[in-house]
Amino acid sequence: MSAWSNQGATGWIVRTIANACGLAVAAWLFDGIHITGSSDGRKALTLIVVALVFGIVNEFIRPIVAFLSIPLYLLTLGLFFFVVNALMLLLTSWVAGKFDIGFHVSGFWTAIFGSIVISLISWWIGLLFPRPQSEKFHGQTWYTSR
Repeated sequence: MSAWSNQGATGWIVRTIANACGLAVAAWLFDGIHITGSSDGRKALTLIVVALVFGIVNEFIRPIVAFLSIPLYLLTLGLFFFVVNALMLLLTSWVAGKFDIGFHVSGFWTAIFGSIVISLISWWIGLLFPRPQSEKFHGQTWYTSR
């Protein structure tokens, strides 16, 4: 469950913007991640659309892949997490190619390092938007004795 899942549209918008920023930084850092557009405005629009696709992939496909990969998570002591994240970025690139969205990731290792950057940037941006106290434990209310 995502950090902002109980905040509705606001959480969804924050996640999309965080992913777009992460994608932009990854594209800036790595030559193998390409965002195309005829102007800066078109590139920004491409980033938002790719962030939406990336969010959908991570919301629906990633949990299935993660569940099926539990033995590999255990075998690699959690390092397979990076492989799953890279696969989700490559899947996003494939979907973007099918819909003629100006986004492409070249190569597995670029996807590994790009997904690390995207995760770090998204996490950092998430820290800038505090959640209400009641949602800090994934929607559970934690009571103290009176």
